[in-house]
Amino acid sequence: MIELFEGGAYLLNGDKLVKDSPEALSEVKSLTGKDTSKEEAKKGTMAYDILKKHNTSDNMDKLKIRFDKLTSHDITFVGIIQTARASGLEKFPMPYVLTNCHNSLCAVGGTINEDDHMFGLTCAKKYGGVYVPPHQAVIHQFAREMLAGCGKMILGSDSHTRYGALGTMAMGEGGPELVKQLLNQTYDINMPGVVGVYLEGAPVKGVGPQDVALAIIGAVFGNGYVKNKVMEFVGPGVSNLTPDFRIGIDVMTTETTCLSSIWRTDDQVKEFFEIHGRSEDYAMLNPSDVAYYDGIIRIDLSAVKPMIAMPFHPSNTYTIEELNANLLDILDDVEKKALVSLDGAVEYSLKDKVKDGKFVVEQGIIAGCAGGGFENICAAADILDGKYIGNGAFTLSVYPASMPVYMEIIKNGCAAKIMQTGAVLKTAFCGPCFGAGDTPANNAFSIRHSTRNFPNREGSKLQNGQISSVALMDARSIAATAANHGVLTAATEFTGDFNKYKYFFDKEIYANRVFDSKGIADPAQEIQFGPNIKDWPKMSALPENLLLKVVSEIHDPVTTTDELIPSGETSSYRSNPLGLAEFALSRKDPEYVGRAKAVQVAQKAIEDGKCAGEAVPEVGAVMDIVKKTFTNVCRENLGVGSTIFAVKPGDGSAREQAASCQKVLGGWANIANEYATKRYRSNLINWGMLPFIIEKGDLPFKNLDYIFLPDIKQAVIDKKENIDAYVVKDGELKKFNLGIGELTDEERQIILKGCLINYNRV
Repeated sequence: MIELFEGGAYLLNGDKLVKDSPEALSEVKSLTGKDTSKEEAKKGTMAYDILKKHNTSDNMDKLKIRFDKLTSHDITFVGIIQTARASGLEKFPMPYVLTNCHNSLCAVGGTINEDDHMFGLTCAKKYGGVYVPPHQAVIHQFAREMLAGCGKMILGSDSHTRYGALGTMAMGEGGPELVKQLLNQTYDINMPGVVGVYLEGAPVKGVGPQDVALAIIGAVFGNGYVKNKVMEFVGPGVSNLTPDFRIGIDVMTTETTCLSSIWRTDDQVKEFFEIHGRSEDYAMLNPSDVAYYDGIIRIDLSAVKPMIAMPFHPSNTYTIEELNANLLDILDDVEKKALVSLDGAVEYSLKDKVKDGKFVVEQGIIAGCAGGGFENICAAADILDGKYIGNGAFTLSVYPASMPVYMEIIKNGCAAKIMQTGAVLKTAFCGPCFGAGDTPANNAFSIRHSTRNFPNREGSKLQNGQISSVALMDARSIAATAANHGVLTAATEFTGDFNKYKYFFDKEIYANRVFDSKGIADPAQEIQFGPNIKDWPKMSALPENLLLKVVSEIHDPVTTTDELIPSGETSSYRSNPLGLAEFALSRKDPEYVGRAKAVQVAQKAIEDGKCAGEAVPEVGAVMDIVKKTFTNVCRENLGVGSTIFAVKPGDGSAREQAASCQKVLGGWANIANEYATKRYRSNLINWGMLPFIIEKGDLPFKNLDYIFLPDIKQAVIDKKENIDAYVVKDGELKKFNLGIGELTDEERQIILKGCLINYNRV
């Protein structure tokens, strides 16, 4: 089904692969008549061409990217605009779309959510942006319908910013990276590797895009095959997939930890743009006649079977056939893995879902940027036609990804087919994807065509003894399961026919409701604030010396951003930095906030011109030990704060708050064996936090220990990649090494200044 090449490969004329070897270039020449080199062939990818056109530096190894457009939603745009305002923002310098698809229900926190929406609308008017009201579209569907363009680049403050299937290289990053674009700065990265995803064959009946996506994720997540690389989809199999099908695979590439994605385009993509009234945004994209890829994922689409990603990660994949054939063994394995994810906080079982030898689930959801597309819903409707979901525990909810999609399924009758079964149709909303909608009963099992199935992504609360769980599946198999009253069923068992529905896009839906400034700013417009919208607190520059207390130690193989700052109901507080920070690590380490705030008292004392040791006696005792060796350390050159250790933090969402909440609580650094994603490391840097790396093995420190970093400011200035650190233990200093990794000159300045706001402050 999927083959991963051990090395790179050359792609010739878009359809023939030649594995890299000492003889490869000779074979390339004999097949194409072209004399080339590997370095020259690397320039033949679509990714290289797009990056080159958007690079503002004269060095293709050190990119400085300016994007064409920006996108955010209502749990990110307030913080982004507040940060940019603090740095002198006067006008959006490029199209910036503010969607409202995360807190659109306005169900938690009183007026908080709608206050954020009105903030967004008035900012779109003041600074010249686009405002998409709640329930009109989820962020990524609006971008597909209205923003994507072949050869363009879009930056979004949501991790699933992926429009590669439409020829657009898109990236999801934390808010500070969007702030940089708003301030006419650049997105700085080394030239990424490019991995070819070579598709051949065609999917069998009943297999959908989520099945292909989960098969890819299962093959590449654990080994890091595409981490921080661009996935470039090529090969003859691409044309055997509709644009909607490609989009469904593409949006899930985020879960591989790749940097971005791009697909070759064809007449089907051309028709997509024509349907949406934007034919001028189409261009044919193909790799050059000779293109070199740093790796190849070869996929026989005809061999892909209906898949399921079991709790609690999209990479925990099985075929549905395999799961049903080995139920008790696989469920036992999933339960054991859950002990790590859940820290034993609650009782968790799945084997009790087996009834008469079959796995029975309580809920199905088809929603959001992954599941709510036109073809997914129409296929589900065909499977459900004439069926009913029953009047038992099982429920099914379907969320079209936009009002135009909703309109079409009403017109073509698919909406009626779905509702007649007892299922519920709802408006465009991302809640089921991040734990803010359709929370099942305790210990219930939900199957969802959405993007993630981390703990709590369905809304349960471990701290209150509540646990339910999510498995990811394709809309087709969810519908087959619904038609079978909750018994887990693969869509390949469906014996009926799938109809071919033509899609018609009604642009008037947006024309009648979306505010589009056409890029014209209105400086006289007053911004509407709500009582929960707060400015960022003052943040200090990096001191000459740092004393850090380890206030949380996490040894899970991977720590998600959901665990660093929970999603769900906490999203309502993302416009309030201090209010949101109270939730930091609350589902992973409930003691974290109290410990961080306790040591932060020492830093606040220093800033007030007082002695840190008097404010926090424990700090005074530690500094007495430090000063025996470092006699010049004093209040004027010392900073005191906190740090956390995690093996591999930052998988999942792009949310900057995973870092900013630590910062506002006095965090100065993270220490990790590696960072799960580039975007989380960037978030740390943009909030003035040191992204330390420590080699795997026994740690020289433990939770609640103090670490002293002498001359840390000078080390950053001197571009040192290795830092001398000292753990204060048993009345003495014990030296160890911390790495800091490669930093650009701008990133060093941001850390030295204390955060991006300070770096840009006018």
